[in-house]
Amino acid sequence: MISALAIQNDFESLTHSGLKTLFSLHFIKTGKVSREFGKLYSDLFDWRQKGDYNDHFDFDKESIEPVIPIVKAFLDVLADLIGVEEETD
Repeated sequence: MISALAIQNDFESLTHSGLKTLFSLHFIKTGKVSREFGKLYSDLFDWRQKGDYNDHFDFDKESIEPVIPIVKAFLDVLADLIGVEEETD
């Protein structure tokens, strides 16, 4: 959804890190998205990096399950910015 938001706003990035920087600059620092969701996105980004590139990094139910409702709320905010309805089943 961050990529869709960037495309919609004519922002270009060749890397995930660049996209993260653009999101922070144009949406977190401007207050369009809360700092709490900015921190969440940063944490999710780090988790993705660890999951993809660290050989011995496992996610467990106890650490992931509490984050799910917060991520759904973040996705709702992004969907509103993009202008689509997000299904949160």
